[in-house]
Amino acid sequence: MADNLKTPNPVPNPVPSPRAGVLDLPAYVGGRESVEGIENPYKLSANENPLGPSPKAVAAIQALAAEADLAIYPDGGARQLRAKLAQVNGLKAEQIVCGNGSGDVLQLLAQAYLEAGDEVLYTEHGFLLYKLASTSAGATPICVAETNRTADVDALLAKVSEKTKIVFLANPNNPTGTMLPMEEISRLHAGLASDVLLVLDGAYAEYVAPEKWPADFAMVEQFSNVVATRTFSKAYGLAALRLGWAYCPPGVADALNRVRGPFNVNAMALAGGLAALEDPAHIETSRAHNAQWRDWLGQQLGALGYEIKASEANFIVLDFGTAEMASAADAFLCRQGVIARGLAAYAMPTALRLTVGTQEGNRAAVDALQAFQQQAGAAL
Repeated sequence: MADNLKTPNPVPNPVPSPRAGVLDLPAYVGGRESVEGIENPYKLSANENPLGPSPKAVAAIQALAAEADLAIYPDGGARQLRAKLAQVNGLKAEQIVCGNGSGDVLQLLAQAYLEAGDEVLYTEHGFLLYKLASTSAGATPICVAETNRTADVDALLAKVSEKTKIVFLANPNNPTGTMLPMEEISRLHAGLASDVLLVLDGAYAEYVAPEKWPADFAMVEQFSNVVATRTFSKAYGLAALRLGWAYCPPGVADALNRVRGPFNVNAMALAGGLAALEDPAHIETSRAHNAQWRDWLGQQLGALGYEIKASEANFIVLDFGTAEMASAADAFLCRQGVIARGLAAYAMPTALRLTVGTQEGNRAAVDALQAFQQQAGAAL
């Protein structure tokens, strides 16, 4: 009789579920690194320094690799590096927090200051990590329209509410290369409540002519709700080591030091960053190279009919009018051994971003774009 009893369908065991919204996010995808069938392409997709790191940084890393006891933990407080950063920039070492790239610091800010129900503002073509970090912390990211692919202070202020807790602003912005002047940043800050963090992401700060740079560190000194971040991945040429930092008001620094990992910067990064700071000439050379070839790319491509918007960073943006044309150009460039970055993930499906590379890479890019124009009959 028991054989005739029907066994009810088993109830599946529950599985761990991530925070709401996490699975709706696309995973971050970096710039393409290689092209099948092309040996040694010009990689102009990741905004890396074509001159590489300072020789002093390379020597320090090599020396550490040869001599260090890898069983010993690194300096968990990055004390030497913070002291050197403070000396070079005229800052207070105790207000500097270092991380595994500036992205780590941005995520720490989200972790420390956001919770469910909070809102975060970022601009339409801003760095993708702002949305990812906010959502992973349980907050709601609010995308704010730009004007002419430039952050719009009035639009940002119009979206501020009682729920706003952080405003992320990349300046210069990636991927557009546009930059707000100091008076606009001050106006944005003046419109925020004192308990709203204004995070000024200066990943490309070293590429800006010093006389044009907004005084973000001075704002940190003056206000308790402004944070300025930097990275060693761009002009310093140390992207592989993942090293970044933030200058914070004392209260923010204290909070970040409580939530960061105890050894969140590795020994190689600490040694490389410290040595890189001993070579300011390398930054000057990198800035000069970038300015020269960014202007050259703009002139050459402008002569071909491309509309090039002024950039303050180490890349330019090319708009092809349609997503189909941008995709075709991307594929054509790859076949010519030049890797650009598609911008569909940044709400710019009609555009490609082109990093300023070596002299050879820049010339190859112009030649390839001219050939594409001729082949496609593109009216740009």
